[in-house]
Amino acid sequence: MDIKEYFARISYRGSYDKPDLATLTDIFQHHIRAVPFENLSIHCGESIELDLEATYKKIVRKKRGGWCMENNHLLSWVLTTLGYDVTLLGSKVYVPEYDTYADEIDHLLLKVELGDKSYIVDGGFGMAYQMWQPMELTSGPDQPQTPGVFRFLEESGVWYLEKVKRKQWVPNQSVSASHNVEKEVCRRVYLFTLQPRDIEEFRARNAHLQTAPDSLFVTKSICSLQTADGIRALVGWKLTEIKYDYKDNMDLVEIRILADEEVEKTLKEKFNITLDKKFVPINTSRLSLF
Repeated sequence: MDIKEYFARISYRGSYDKPDLATLTDIFQHHIRAVPFENLSIHCGESIELDLEATYKKIVRKKRGGWCMENNHLLSWVLTTLGYDVTLLGSKVYVPEYDTYADEIDHLLLKVELGDKSYIVDGGFGMAYQMWQPMELTSGPDQPQTPGVFRFLEESGVWYLEKVKRKQWVPNQSVSASHNVEKEVCRRVYLFTLQPRDIEEFRARNAHLQTAPDSLFVTKSICSLQTADGIRALVGWKLTEIKYDYKDNMDLVEIRILADEEVEKTLKEKFNITLDKKFVPINTSRLSLF
């Protein structure tokens, strides 16, 4: 494992001799624009491992992406290598279709200490709820970013992340899911505590999420990547491209349904992903990721 090889993977050419907020933000943004959030291994008959060297080989050498336990585990190694004070945290993701949070910790995120401030760094949530810069761990204030306004709320030691959404303009309404995008102004994202975690604590959940019949990651094949001005995502056969704040505080959402023969080419051209094994797209869950 070589930090310079990782930097080449994310096309980072900046300095890294000073572990400050500016460097952290720059590296983080390069990561989320180069490394997709994806669960394609599950739909290629491969298993997702939590071994750091396996994750490094997959993301850095094979130019793949990963889900939270891969992306943020790798980021924790990167930031620790550069001298940052990093702690692994666990969160429970909000499930809008049931209006509740997961029963068990199912998401890995990072806390980074810089001077007298703490920041949450999460490069593994993907889709439209991916933060674009580290968020100061403070309860209440809005923290505006390009994807929308994020904020933390703390209550009795439990921290809640939520995102205020813009309105969406969807020119091709015929292929848009008929979920409540217009009604939903603020989306809860996840809750977490500041209890330090070890990667071993995620091993059982990592296995469960890629095998349980009702797991979102089993019922949907997902690949999303942040771009310079928005995001692109392939969920099943549906390719969605969002341009943030396109006009009048509104996001442009363009949707296209791909034919089977277009999927592989789209993964290569839009996400820079080439798969070793046969990929079988799936999208049987009604849960909206936007």
